[in-house]
Amino acid sequence: MSSTGKRSLSERDARVSWHPYTQHALEEEPLPIASAHDATLVLEDGRELIDGISSWWACLHGHGREEIVTAMQRQARELDHVLFAGTTHEPAVQLAESLVEVAPGNLSRVFFSDNGSAAVEIALKLAYQRHVHAGEPKRRVFISLTGSYHGDTFGAMSLGDPDPFFLPFAPLLFQVERVNPALGEIPAAINRLGKMVAGVVLEPLVQGAAGMHMYAPEVIQEARAACDRAGIPLIVDEVMTGFGRTGSLFACEQANVAPDLMAIAKGLTGGTMPLAATLATEEIFETFLSEDRAKAFFHGHTFTAHPIGCAVALAALEINQREDTPAKLRAIGERIHDRLHEHLGERAHELALRQLGGIVALDLPTAKGEATGYLANQSLHLRQAAIARGVLLRPLGNVLYAMPPSCTTESECDRLGDVMLELIDLGR
Repeated sequence: MSSTGKRSLSERDARVSWHPYTQHALEEEPLPIASAHDATLVLEDGRELIDGISSWWACLHGHGREEIVTAMQRQARELDHVLFAGTTHEPAVQLAESLVEVAPGNLSRVFFSDNGSAAVEIALKLAYQRHVHAGEPKRRVFISLTGSYHGDTFGAMSLGDPDPFFLPFAPLLFQVERVNPALGEIPAAINRLGKMVAGVVLEPLVQGAAGMHMYAPEVIQEARAACDRAGIPLIVDEVMTGFGRTGSLFACEQANVAPDLMAIAKGLTGGTMPLAATLATEEIFETFLSEDRAKAFFHGHTFTAHPIGCAVALAALEINQREDTPAKLRAIGERIHDRLHEHLGERAHELALRQLGGIVALDLPTAKGEATGYLANQSLHLRQAAIARGVLLRPLGNVLYAMPPSCTTESECDRLGDVMLELIDLGR
């Protein structure tokens, strides 16, 4: 092993690492994070940052929660890993029971995986194979929302808008009908596709990567009714919105809608370990029961339902229920929003200031002819400006947002709001 000498962590990283969603020719060296606690990230040089985005929307309860660390250690000593094909174990069964208990509607089966993209991919495969079993293999076109993002595997990429993330892969993606998240759009698309439509997939209430775009719950209600009429599944991607982020345990509950398939991840383990799940109705599960082994669902991961991850998820879910995490996040979001609104006044409307649960966002103005959306030029220098002010934010192009952990204090909320106000002026 070569000696690292006196090179800094960032310098060593630059020699060997390839970071996600990073243009290495443009971006500065990554932040060297030494440790974390609560809503605070501690850098190698001792500086501290407020984690204003919950480390990519995942760290739900804060860093280093004692209950989660204890569950992780206890399970590692007892049973670290075993395959989930042909075996089972207490943490997985207990977690599946708990998820079924809190899930909306009649979701009764839990298929575990490793990340949100995989959870969505599994939902797509289940939906399509169900049609195949029913003798309708031509039902292969899914409906999703304009601006949607569901992950980076090929099925999930197909659902998402190709621009800007997936244009190079367009020839390899399957056909998807994308519609605006507005009343009338989804039923019209279902009628247009007829016997070709396989299902409807949506991020309920908030489209994250689209710029924290928020839309009316009536759109979800209309989608549910249209899916019922057509006999196709409604699939909700609660990877980002689940476990309280929007002010309810699951976002689709605010529309009083129960899906046929639901993908969850991120907050499932409090953001501490990779674990995801796809929840399905009993009706969908039963379509895979057969004397013909070829009709089984052939999908799996080496670490499906890994015991440590399941034990951690149980601890995170217990915190969520005991502390009423959705209510805590609502209070955090409202405090940041109110601080911004108080100082912005009439500009709040101009900047489309919006808040749902613990998510607060606004749109920075762009110069005429300047790119908007994820690739808008402001994002890189605003990110660095936030870091210089002691806050980790990661603007989505010209969309400035905060989504901090549920442990964020009132003073930290106020600091987040103040830094966002400063960035608004810098982004002019």
